[in-house]
Amino acid sequence: MKLSIPENFILGAASSAWQTEGWSGKKEGQDSYLDSWYKNEKFVWHNGYGPAVATNFMEQYQEDIDLMKEIGLTHYRTSINWSRFFTDYENLIVDEDYAQHIDDVVNALLKAGVEPMLCLEHYELPVYLSEKYDGWSSRKVVDLYSGYAKIAFERYGDRVKQWFTFNEPIVPQTRIYLDAIRWPHEQNTAKWMLWNYHKVLASAQAVKIYRSLGLTGRVGCVLNPEMVYARSDSKEDKKAAEMYDLFYNRVFFDPMVKGKYSSELIELCTKFDIYFNPADDDLSVIRENTLDFLGINQYYPKRVKAPRYEWNKATPFHPEMFFENFDLPGKKK
Repeated sequence: MKLSIPENFILGAASSAWQTEGWSGKKEGQDSYLDSWYKNEKFVWHNGYGPAVATNFMEQYQEDIDLMKEIGLTHYRTSINWSRFFTDYENLIVDEDYAQHIDDVVNALLKAGVEPMLCLEHYELPVYLSEKYDGWSSRKVVDLYSGYAKIAFERYGDRVKQWFTFNEPIVPQTRIYLDAIRWPHEQNTAKWMLWNYHKVLASAQAVKIYRSLGLTGRVGCVLNPEMVYARSDSKEDKKAAEMYDLFYNRVFFDPMVKGKYSSELIELCTKFDIYFNPADDDLSVIRENTLDFLGINQYYPKRVKAPRYEWNKATPFHPEMFFENFDLPGKKK
């Protein structure tokens, strides 16, 4: 049987700067969070292989783009490495060598008939901002990101029409601060929620800036929701699924798509002392600058049931207070 692909169907691929570029040409002081994690915990990376070499896209991008053309890709999404885009993160002094690399990649993709799609942040938070401001804990970093977004839009927006503010913005702080399973292993649920909020605000500010520039493309965000299923139709299991969805999915979907947070989330954050205390002006920015579109990375479903045991009040608040994981018997592996 022969099937034809619809003419306007997007047949693309996606990666990121840190997963492909390698460190060729990287200057002192341009480490990202991923670079720092790799340097500090190389033993957790498979066979010690990580961002230092990656796929050496910095030097081999033309060969890779030629392959994209050969196999018929229509689109390619990657990220700009925020940590390499500047030599001065406070004054937003652009590293012209790296910026030219992005220019070269964009132009090569267009020449090959592959539409470039650029993401502004795929875990490449500069270490400098982590050390000085504690990363996304600081409202200052939101504004520095916004300045970065404006420069990127102005430099590449004439050719790049599809932008993403973040890739999977919930992931780093969930691994680092909520579950403490990734370096530097700091359990801090309030910081987790603050990072969630500041990324939502940064995304909205980037959308606002893009529209103010009169560019003709669109701005979205790549989220990684877990489609959550209750074990049964009991009201207790259904509530467990609702709570999982609220804390892990709707924490980004609601403000980015609807322009506001769920009142239930705000009430729970306040009750458990993890509320992010937004300024009214910032909430207005979120309300007025929702996304144009979404990218969805769907990996697997999430199955939950009502918790069987009382939560240990001596431990920090965690959304797992409201659910237990449920492993579906007989599922295919």
